[in-house]
Amino acid sequence: MPVEFISSGPVHAAGSLLLAHGAGVEALSPFMEFIANGLSDRDWRVHRFDFPYMVKRRLKGRTSPPDRPDVLLGAFRDAIDQLKPVQPLVIGGKSMGGRIASLLLDELHDISAVAAGVCLGYPFHPLGKPAQLRTQHLVEMTAPCLIVQGERDAMGRVEEVPGYGLSSAVRLQWIPDGDHSFTPRKRSGRSEEQNLELVIDHVHKFLQSVCC
Repeated sequence: MPVEFISSGPVHAAGSLLLAHGAGVEALSPFMEFIANGLSDRDWRVHRFDFPYMVKRRLKGRTSPPDRPDVLLGAFRDAIDQLKPVQPLVIGGKSMGGRIASLLLDELHDISAVAAGVCLGYPFHPLGKPAQLRTQHLVEMTAPCLIVQGERDAMGRVEEVPGYGLSSAVRLQWIPDGDHSFTPRKRSGRSEEQNLELVIDHVHKFLQSVCC
């Protein structure tokens, strides 16, 4: 099944970023729009796509759970195969989308199919289950990978993550007082827009380091 991309930014950019959405929101969500537009404005080519279950949600107008991991992985592979970018490709996404990309990263980096990965709010463990870590591949990772994480992320707080023993190939950038979507509390004195602009800035600098 052909993948439908939402693409923005200059065609002849120094690099391309392929982003997948999180479990509950589509590629056209306000969060994904803000991040994609911010990076496009910084002269990166950004492509977004929906996993099969999200396409079904939109077509049938009713909620459906995420696809099985093997289906999600296959969909991401299909997107990469169909995209065929002419510039270095970085893969990633929000929460679940970033996790799926990270599971493919080392394999695809080893054959020079992708340059690096970006995870926006990585789900280090399920909500309320800090013992069920999703970090084994991150401990062993050799490909460059950026994880941008909110300090208050309930799936991996700033107090928790340093103890996970992540590979030196994984770069962590913390967003002040941010939750899983980087939203800060009012009492922090920061706004959601400030935090999202900081996310964009971190990703922009990472793309410069792996694509230029």
